Amino acid sequence: MLFYAKTEALRMLRNRRYIVFVVIFPVVLYLINANIYGKQTDGGGLRYSVVLMVSMGAYGALASSMMSSAVPWATERQSGWLRQLQITPLPSWMIIATKLGTAMLLVLPSLLLVAVVGVVQQGVSMPAGQWVPLLLAMWLGTIPFIALGLAIGSLLSADAAQPAAMISMFALAIAGGLWFPPEMFGDTMKTVADVMPSYHYASLGWSIVAGDGVAMTDVLVVAGWAVVLGGAAAYLYRRATVRA
Repeated sequence: MLFYAKTEALRMLRNRRYIVFVVIFPVVLYLINANIYGKQTDGGGLRYSVVLMVSMGAYGALASSMMSSAVPWATERQSGWLRQLQITPLPSWMIIATKLGTAMLLVLPSLLLVAVVGVVQQGVSMPAGQWVPLLLAMWLGTIPFIALGLAIGSLLSADAAQPAAMISMFALAIAGGLWFPPEMFGDTMKTVADVMPSYHYASLGWSIVAGDGVAMTDVLVVAGWAVVLGGAAAYLYRRATVRA
């Protein structure tokens, strides 16, 4: 299992598109926006450089979750590699658990790099009592997006999975307020954001950096989406296995 996880992680880290769009792009977006708006503060006196650090970290983690699960899963299913894995001693649950664990491991580079840039370039400073729950919440909160990626990979071909994952990724980022505050687009957009897992995922981080702790509403919404999307991923995986 560990060898399989290591192989999966190394394969994604050698993917240039993964490095550019998932690791570097969120950092670039953060630097651009933080250097323009970073010194301003929100209604509670929190600097936008901190708010944007959470937003871009969430976007990078979301993108990493989906790109490291949807496309490889679809490619393996289409190439027959998944069928080969199913005749090995690895049980099906272990294959899925390894995919989940590998995808969560690959979330860390984009999440940590945005945080490091925030500290070094923008002077973001928080006590350990905020950094630890922030990074932990942002890491564990990616589970529903990984599940969505696995569902897409089980449903679509390798050629169709990549654009579908990218469209879903951008839609979640925009609807979840990771790029622009939903309030900028009126009450309708705010209503949409309130049911999006991406909004409540980022809100976990926003609440922590604001000193308000973890909001239980955000935890419940993210956990609920994890259950729903996890169930969809499991169903579509079983269906793809039967068809194969």
